[in-house]
Amino acid sequence: MVRRMRQIAAILVTFTRDERGATALEYCFIAALISIAAVAVLTQIGMNVSAMTGGVLDGLR
Repeated sequence: MVRRMRQIAAILVTFTRDERGATALEYCFIAALISIAAVAVLTQIGMNVSAMTGGVLDGLR
């Protein structure tokens, strides 16, 4: 029983020290933040272009 508990403890220690998945997760967070920023910027640009074209159309009428 003690031997089995030591094996489980060793597995848990190995699991907690493993950082291979952390890098992938960090890249996912960075990509998500960049995506959110891109959507916000493109939405604002779209609103500005829409307002500009609306002003041009009003001037042509």
